[in-house]
Amino acid sequence: MTEPLIFGRGFSIATLALLQALLPPAVAVGSLVVLCHLYSVEFSEFFTVLAIIVAVLASVLPRGRAPGSAQLPTGVVSLALGVVMRWMMIVAILLAIGYVTKHSEDFSRRVVLTWVVVTPLLLVIGVLALNEVMRRVIHDPAAARRVAFIGCTDASKALAQRLSDNAGALGFRVMGFFDDRSADRLGLCGDMRLLGSLQDLAAYVRQGKIDVVFVALPLRQVQRVMDVLEQLRDTTASIYYVPDIFVYDLIQSRSGEILGVPVVSLCETPFYGYRGLVKRITDVVLAAVLIVITAPLMVGIAIAIRRSSPGPIIFRQRRYGLDGREIVVYKFRTMTVLEDGDRVVQARPGDARVTRVGRFLRRYSLDELPQLFNVLQGRMSLVGPRPHAIAHNEEYRRLIKGYMIRHKVPPGITGLAQVNGCRGETSRIEDMQARVNYDLEYLRRWTPLLDLKILLLTAVRLLRDEKAY
Repeated sequence: MTEPLIFGRGFSIATLALLQALLPPAVAVGSLVVLCHLYSVEFSEFFTVLAIIVAVLASVLPRGRAPGSAQLPTGVVSLALGVVMRWMMIVAILLAIGYVTKHSEDFSRRVVLTWVVVTPLLLVIGVLALNEVMRRVIHDPAAARRVAFIGCTDASKALAQRLSDNAGALGFRVMGFFDDRSADRLGLCGDMRLLGSLQDLAAYVRQGKIDVVFVALPLRQVQRVMDVLEQLRDTTASIYYVPDIFVYDLIQSRSGEILGVPVVSLCETPFYGYRGLVKRITDVVLAAVLIVITAPLMVGIAIAIRRSSPGPIIFRQRRYGLDGREIVVYKFRTMTVLEDGDRVVQARPGDARVTRVGRFLRRYSLDELPQLFNVLQGRMSLVGPRPHAIAHNEEYRRLIKGYMIRHKVPPGITGLAQVNGCRGETSRIEDMQARVNYDLEYLRRWTPLLDLKILLLTAVRLLRDEKAY
């Protein structure tokens, strides 16, 4: 269920979402215009271009959960931190653009520095004020819409529970179910109750006791569905159909249409549309910066590897990338062997194949630095599921359900599994299952802020990771 649900007093989720979308670009551009005026600086064509870029970035970077998709943010500190972090991302992108275009000297430093400091404060104040307005509107008891379900299925009970848990945020009040079976057979519990049979529905709605009806009858009972819809034709109730898709492990599920035909995605990459652009820009900018910073270190590592043991400096290994396509991943060589065949033996504590220099590199994950070039090539991302050797992929795809879904996104240098302690040897199937679970959770929850959080946790974990060997 997406945007069309209407709150009482004429407020709609779409209206509230629109206000949320317009606030960041309006505040960012407005503060820039005001500061130019206060400092008596001409708002030149360069400032106009800057305002356009900022407006676009502030619009496309996710602002968190929209009212209607989940509960409104309640933690002032976490909300303010999220706003500041998104602003820092915008500033970082602007600095990169200024460095590449060589136009940074065309702007008043006093205006820009003041703008960079003041704008996040204004954004925090604006977002807090808007959330308070939203909260008062949504929590108004008079705005609550009464909801009933036709058919008591796993899908309808799951949706009813979620609506009840988020009643204050969504403005719904679940009244109950209509089903031809008895309450004992339905297994209802808690506040869920049976309101009557399917024949009782139309009269109940006509009495004004129900505002929204969710039809959750199985598709095989198409005639019953048509009969129910016919009964509701002379009522004003909003009607939605709930397909029984909760039996499927949903990855980035969303509804839409293709050439006018409604469709529901059950498994899709999170990097569709502008999200993919945001992900790619972030990867390129941060990877380029990290390569410049670590270039002297990589040169020193290359010299140490060359002098310490025979063999190439860079180890190339075939792995699976986006959509399961084969890619070549770069690493500093840390072993005396270069395994890339049908059988690849994982490194384990005290492994004799690991060189003296390699042991140090693996301890602090410095052997992964060449993968920054994989990121620039577009083969990898800074954050994503770690790529495994092809031999391991072919083994685990047969043993773990949903294993290949992790390849719906580019593999990463680090990932959610790694910052949660899932790295090192996977001697048991349960070890790899835990990694895959985190990888799929990453696909479900992805936002630019989650990527930034994983990168920060990775930097902290490198100093005290006992599973690096």
